[in-house]
Formats: sequence, structure tokens, C-alpha cells
Amino acid sequence: MNIKNIKTLGELKKSGYKSVTVKDEIRKNLITRIRARENPFTGIIGYEDTVIPDTERALLSRHNILFLGLRGQAKTRMARQMTELLDEYIPVVAGSEVNDDPFNPLSKFAKDVIAEHGDDTPVQWLHRSERYGEKLATPDVSVADLIGDIDPIKAANLRLSFADERVIHYGIIPRSNRGIFVINEIPDLQARIQVALFNILEEGDIQIRGFRLRMPLDILFVFTANPEDYTNRGSIVTPLKDRIQSQILTHYPKTIETSLAITEQEAQVLPEQSARVQVSDMIKRLLENLAFEARSNEYVDKKSGVSARLTIAAYENAISSAERRALMFNEKQTQVWLSDLVGVIPSITGKIELVYEGEQEGPFQVAVNLLDRSIRSQFVHYFPNPEVSKKKRNTGKPSQQERGDDNPYKSITRWFDAGNHLDLVVDMKDNDRIAALYSVDGLHAFVKKYFAKANDSETALMMEFVLHGLASYSLISKKMIEGRIEFKDLVGSMMNFGQMNAGDDYEEDEEDYR
Repeated sequence: MNIKNIKTLGELKKSGYKSVTVKDEIRKNLITRIRARENPFTGIIGYEDTVIPDTERALLSRHNILFLGLRGQAKTRMARQMTELLDEYIPVVAGSEVNDDPFNPLSKFAKDVIAEHGDDTPVQWLHRSERYGEKLATPDVSVADLIGDIDPIKAANLRLSFADERVIHYGIIPRSNRGIFVINEIPDLQARIQVALFNILEEGDIQIRGFRLRMPLDILFVFTANPEDYTNRGSIVTPLKDRIQSQILTHYPKTIETSLAITEQEAQVLPEQSARVQVSDMIKRLLENLAFEARSNEYVDKKSGVSARLTIAAYENAISSAERRALMFNEKQTQVWLSDLVGVIPSITGKIELVYEGEQEGPFQVAVNLLDRSIRSQFVHYFPNPEVSKKKRNTGKPSQQERGDDNPYKSITRWFDAGNHLDLVVDMKDNDRIAALYSVDGLHAFVKKYFAKANDSETALMMEFVLHGLASYSLISKKMIEGRIEFKDLVGSMMNFGQMNAGDDYEEDEEDYR
């Protein structure tokens, strides 16, 4: 028999249906998932051995949960996915504001209806998607919002006394009865409002304007918060924290591979963009490494955190930057070049909070420095460490590590030392960019030495990568000036800079002199 065909309390009794609490319901369905070795939290990457097992233990224990972690760590997504562990449908007394169980009614409305109609009490079926409530904690949230208040308009319309329970307008928590209720950023909730949750969590009492109602609400509570020590906005009051049985620590991706998988899953890239723009694995890793660099950067506030949304937005912007360039020159296909990463700077500046020194440096320059550090740290995974060559260049003598092996970057840096320079316009045709890269003596041969099987576009991209890498290690100079990137020899660039400081009227456009 289809349970949705059951329309009355009498039919529900005859069907043999038995009510269980929401926590027991979730526990039952989770046990089924675990036995089948099914992950109940699909699309949550990087938590397989940490957060997900902790959450499963908490749910098996029928605990209320606090997810504690920095922003962008999938705390709310974890909570929302718990609805998949609910039964598809449950019966409620028709018309009930608080999803009254026909076998165990809580509200006066439901009790009166059952008393009047008995087995003919109408029953309706509530889908699990409707059994989820969520509230972002803000300083203006009131007890009335969460728990309820007296509704004078209802009292007037029904001609009821304020002493009558039926004049109560229930808040979002009672309306989430028999479901999951989430309060995001609980420290932002005023302390006096947090106190109002004590009895609901422990004793099942709710108090509204003098009404002291014994309503043992059947709710799984999930709270999210940044670590208390990391915020000056507020904290979780200790008695409330004591009533939350399981506190689960979330975290950022621990490896580049995990971060890559998250971005691949979450980035909103259109099919037409994918068809026009190719993105190399090297570019993807550079973008992912941005977040890792930002989380350890001295200019970025570590207490605020750096969300995975930074790399997702940066990836989308990198593709759009290449797409825009291709559209300008009517190119059917292109790839993301290193120069296109200038277009991801707005994705960085909006996703990081700076400490005082970072504010002095400026968000634009901090973003440029993060890009440079990401290039520097990834460069050694593809080519020899330029620090060795740099040491030889500075001392004039080969280090012990270099003896028997010539400087691999010698032919490239020598070309720049001879007074040559290379200008790469951010928006230029692919063929023009490739031709410009081939003009640097020794650059193509150097890349082919390490990537002999690379095709022409891959080779050209790695040639550009080498120039940016050498600049990040201060073997050559790099300046970003009005839509172009200029590569020159380091000594000549420093001398020119000195002359400018000595007498030239020069306006610096947030350039990075090395």
C-alpha cells in the first residue's frame, strides 16, 4: 500500500506505521548506508577520513552537532545533506504549524483536532525536503524569530484572550519540529538569545511571553561556527556549548590533489567555454596553490581563513580571461596563458582579509605577490631549482651541487644580460605570443630538454612559465605595466629604477621590482 494514500489517523493506525524520533530515524537510515558502504555525504571531498567519520559517529550517538571551522569548509553543506538520511515521507496532523505527530501531538491545535475527530483526523504527508530549517545568526535575530511570540492580530481575529495558547505565533524552531534545524555562525547570536535555546536543547520546554509550554520538540540541531578564538564578533556561551554533545572540527584541503578535485566539481564552466579554452594541469595547480600560499602568507589574516571559493572563482576568471582574449581576436581555440592570470586578481582581493601590514601593502600588490609565490613554489616541480643557478650567478663560482653540471638557465639569462627584453601584452594573439617567446635565445631548447613530448601549444606555455619562474627567483626582472608584462635583465632594470628614483618624473603602477 502506498503510504501517501493514507488520509486519516484511523487508516494510519491500521497500516501498522510506527513513529520514531528524528534522531532515531537518521540513525536507522545511516546504519543502512554504512552497511552498504555508501557515503551519505556525496560531493564532500577531503573529509573521507576526518569530518565524515566524526559526523557519522555523532549521528549514530543521536547527538546535536557543532561544526567548528573557518569559512568555506563545507559546514553548511554537510548539514543540508543530512536531509537525505531522513525518511522520504512522514505523517503529520493536517494543518499543524509544528508538524505534529498524529500519534504524539504537541500543540493545542493538534490535540483539539484529534479530540474532536478521533480516527477521522486528517493526515498529510511531509517530504524530507520540507523538514529542514536554517537561520543565519545575526545580531538582530530575536527570540520571537527563533521560538515565537504572541500574535495580537490572531487574537483579535479569533477573539481570543492573550491567555489562550492559540494566540501564539510559533518561530522557526518549533516549525522545524520533527526535522533538522541549523543555526549558522552561532557566535554572532546575542548571548541572551543563545540562553533562550538552553531549555529547548535539554528539557524540551519553550517559554513565550509568560507561556511556559511543555513541548518536547523533536529536532536534530546543527550549529556552525568559526573557532571562538578566531573571531571578535562574539562567542558561544559556555552552557549552550555544554548542551551540544558533539563538536566536529572541519579543515581546508590538505593536498593540492584534493583542492583540484573540489574546484573541478564546483567551478561553473560553460560547455562553450570548455570547447574554446584549454587549461593545462600546470595552470590548474598554480591556481590551487594560490589558496595554500594565502593561508600561510604574512599579509593575510589566518584567523579569518581563505575559502576554497578563492580557487574556484580564480579558475573561472582564468578561463573567462582567455575566452575574452580569444573573442577579441576571433580565435576558435586558445589556452590559459600565464599572462591571463592577471585576470584572476579580482578573485583574490575579494576573498582574503588582510592584516595591518597587508593593508599597507595594498590588496592588489598582495594578490600579485601571491601569484608570484605560487609560481615560485610550483616551478621547481617542473624545472631545476633556480636557487642553485642564482647562487652561482651571485658568487661567480659553482656550488658543490653544480660541479660537473652547467647552469641550465645560462643561455636564457645571457640573452637578457645582452640588453634584450621581451614584452608580452596580456591581450595578444596566440601566434604573436608564441613568436615573441621564440625570440628568446635558448628558451625553446631548454623546455624541450625537459618536455620533449610536449606539443607546440604546451611547449609555448612552458616557455612562458620559465620566464615567470626565473623572474620569481630574481634571475631576470618582471614588471606589469598597463596591460603588458615586461621581462628584462635584472641588473639593467635595477639601474633604470635607480635613475627614475634619482630624477625622473615617474608614476609607479603597482609594479613588482625584483
